[in-house]
Amino acid sequence: MINWQDIVRQGFAVEASDIFFKAGTVPYRRVKGVIEPVPDAPELSPEDTRQLAQSLMNEQDWLRFQEYHEKDIGLTLEGVARLRINIFQEQNDIGLAMRLIPLQVPTIDSLGLPQILKEIAMRPQGLILVTGPTGCGKSTTLASMLQHINNNRRAHVVTIEDPIEYVYTNKHCIFTQRAVGIDTESFQDALKYVMRQSPDIILIGEMRDVETFNVAMQAAETGHLVFSTVHTKSAAETLERIIHMFPPDLRQQICIRLSESLVATLAQELVPRQDATGRTAAIEIMIVTPTIQQYIRDGATSDIENAIFEGSHWGMQTMNQSLLEFYKQGIISAETAQFYAGNATEMRQMLRRIDKEREDAQRLAEQKKRRISKTEQ
Repeated sequence: MINWQDIVRQGFAVEASDIFFKAGTVPYRRVKGVIEPVPDAPELSPEDTRQLAQSLMNEQDWLRFQEYHEKDIGLTLEGVARLRINIFQEQNDIGLAMRLIPLQVPTIDSLGLPQILKEIAMRPQGLILVTGPTGCGKSTTLASMLQHINNNRRAHVVTIEDPIEYVYTNKHCIFTQRAVGIDTESFQDALKYVMRQSPDIILIGEMRDVETFNVAMQAAETGHLVFSTVHTKSAAETLERIIHMFPPDLRQQICIRLSESLVATLAQELVPRQDATGRTAAIEIMIVTPTIQQYIRDGATSDIENAIFEGSHWGMQTMNQSLLEFYKQGIISAETAQFYAGNATEMRQMLRRIDKEREDAQRLAEQKKRRISKTEQ
């Protein structure tokens, strides 16, 4: 059978984020956002991937996979990385996608995230949502915020995930980490009993349905700090998604509850750095101020982006403002800023303005240099 552990070790050494095993081709990996074949690896046969998948499951899970063809697994390769593995059927063969997660939980500073995230993480209660597409680093951002809590607050943190990703070492906090399908039958079952476990902080791996949202808001309303993720691209889209999950006759009530329980949303994208050393997280930050609270209460989600744009005093920023700051610092290119912009027209105008300011500054500097040269002559 293929030595998948060595492939993971090699991938971790080059900072791969994902490794793919597929019948009929060599294994592939994603390094700094780019897919590449694993060097010197053999082509995999259908039997290779079947044996690999079966070796990662117990007998009960393997029998269940024969019927449902989907399985998520979390495991640790000692001394290397934590792995989140999805096993699936593809054209009657079996494929695997492995996400590599560092054993050491990152900090907000080590990731270069905005400092306001430290303040958000230390809120005593409320709902905090980290949003974005699959693979944008939501779990890593959440982990850094929980680690900040672990270093600075005494609390009981309960995480409910499918599967468990980052594994925490108790410092000032005590962590209870539950995996869906192993430690609990479902998110719904875990959330039904979580209040009896005396949590201060709850991490819900993903908001998947109305019942999960209801329990999360209820926990936030009753004095708990709740973290979770949603697959949306902006704060406004997140609120729209939540509100429209509920029947029309309940939406006004949901708007009121959200306005009172929501603390912040962080919508992020991983964007390639200009120096080709990897990717960095561009983040839209919405903090629920009295103005935004009123917008949420009224269901006026279209007004929220402008409030974020004007909310720098509170630590807020739009996706375009985040990208523009990276461009000004030389971290990303203009093309990257334009590609990932939340509002493409606005971004073009912002880039033109910055380029003009740079040209004006350069021209003034050259004029000053010529004046000094004439004076010296």
